Amino acid sequence: MAQIVKLTAEDGHVLDAYRADPVDTPKGAVVVVQEIFGVNRHIRTVCDRFAKAGYVAIAPALFDRFQRGFESGYSPAEITVARAFLGSIDWDAWLKDVAAARDAVAAVGSVSIVGFCLGGSVAFLAATRLDGFAAAVGFYGGQIARHAHEKPRIPTQLHFGENDQGIPLSDVEAIRARRPGVEIHLYPAGHGFNCDERESYHEPSAMKARERSLAFLDRAMR
Repeated sequence: MAQIVKLTAEDGHVLDAYRADPVDTPKGAVVVVQEIFGVNRHIRTVCDRFAKAGYVAIAPALFDRFQRGFESGYSPAEITVARAFLGSIDWDAWLKDVAAARDAVAAVGSVSIVGFCLGGSVAFLAATRLDGFAAAVGFYGGQIARHAHEKPRIPTQLHFGENDQGIPLSDVEAIRARRPGVEIHLYPAGHGFNCDERESYHEPSAMKARERSLAFLDRAMR
């Protein structure tokens, strides 16, 4: 079952979130953090997959702080519009939204966080700054290297593409050097390789990364 729910962050901001629940008793919950394209069809599909795997999944609409209901596809024109939001990054505000999503599903059991692109960086920061999560998984988060001096409080797993034009391998190696306790995987793919609606989608890498992510979460949330 899937639905749009309302969340209220610590600072009083009200935002939407997409929530998907499994058919059977959940084994935990996952906060899914969007790319720059909003809580679009791809992110909703990610939530639905987690629900199918037995987790309650909830994706807070981070960009509700700027434009309510924003979601985008992946055409060049749409990408240009979505990138404009990067000029308004507010990590602290987004972590409040993530915390509100965490609290909304905490009653079902352990809660982890998984993010993609922008959301991958948010997931890493949640691992370093927020309590209440069991584990964190980040896919191709471009700002993680900048924050690698911060130490995750929880088990953390990261996924990067070897051919990512926006995240050089030197950044990945810098993260690995600063955070040896973080599990890092590289794939023969580019940025956004997990999204089957993008030209950069690489199915073998996506399937392997999803398999590793679920196994990681299953271990952390027992």
